[in-house]
Amino acid sequence: MTSVTIANVWKYYGKTVAVKDLNLECPNNSFLCILGPSGCGKSSTLRMLAGLEQISAGEIRFGERRVNDLHPKDRDIAMVFENYALYPHKSVFDNIANPLRLRGADAAAIGTKVRKATTLLEIDHLLDRKPAQLSGGQKQRVAIGRAIVREPALFLFDEPIAHLDAKLRAHMRGELKHLQRQLGTTTIYVTHDQLEALSMADRIAVMHEGVLQQLGTPDEVYNRPCNEWVAGFVGDPPMNFLDCRLERHADALYACNPALRQPLTGEQAAAIEHTKADAEVRLGIRPDDVAVRRGPAQNGAIGGEIFVTEPVGGDTLVDIRLPGEQRILARTRAGFVGEAGEPCSLTLEPRRMHLFARDTGLAYF
Repeated sequence: MTSVTIANVWKYYGKTVAVKDLNLECPNNSFLCILGPSGCGKSSTLRMLAGLEQISAGEIRFGERRVNDLHPKDRDIAMVFENYALYPHKSVFDNIANPLRLRGADAAAIGTKVRKATTLLEIDHLLDRKPAQLSGGQKQRVAIGRAIVREPALFLFDEPIAHLDAKLRAHMRGELKHLQRQLGTTTIYVTHDQLEALSMADRIAVMHEGVLQQLGTPDEVYNRPCNEWVAGFVGDPPMNFLDCRLERHADALYACNPALRQPLTGEQAAAIEHTKADAEVRLGIRPDDVAVRRGPAQNGAIGGEIFVTEPVGGDTLVDIRLPGEQRILARTRAGFVGEAGEPCSLTLEPRRMHLFARDTGLAYF
């Protein structure tokens, strides 16, 4: 077990910058998820940790040991890939035992460690099968078992469940989180799926275009995003954004546009007290925090018309067209019935609103 420190790390591919001045800490025994879209630099970061890519500048330390120039075999890490990377001609037992045999371990120790790992992963009944005889989930467990028997100081996972079906992905999320808790091994997990990151990690590092945007717990990243990009990327359905202007009326501060005149709470107003009153801002609100009713707006509610409804099992998503050609999505109860073009009213949960600077995208609250 070890901690991981990434200090001022850059990665260039020719003139292309893949990772820009990255600083990250992963404490011992913790589960860190690096989250971001394709091309954000997350896999390059993982490959630099594994020693599969040379860093262009900066320093990587495992505990107190600088590993910049160490070969992958000398870093005491185990990596699980998206494509499993199993030997097709070898049995499950031999695939898992392979790293131990390369180390020259004796047969008795190999047998003990392989059976311990396969029992933990509930694949001990598959030891004589070849990879072609396994399902996708079973193949992934074999790849994880091969990593476990090495008893490494650090696990690296590169989108290991990305191409499994939805039901199996949900199952494997729980299995991987439970496994990490049992083993207590420091784990760094790369994914583009924000549901994986939110459900599994102790801390999430959100990356975009090679730059670390935010590092925090799942609760911090979801409920207190540091900028508009993080707010829009994390969450499903994504956060709504409305262009507004700040206005002050009778000592109260409002976010206003042609569709709404939304008062800010006293705490929110205090958070932006140094912002000029007519500042251009972006108001963010998650669909879960938008309440919608059929019929014309009353008592200060926001008026709009239903654009489309989307039943999604236990909920219904309602896409609403607002004055000024703006749209907002609300999540409401299953069975909500509304016709396209029908008038509706909506209210926003004020304490769940977010406000971002229009020019920089940085969060006020």
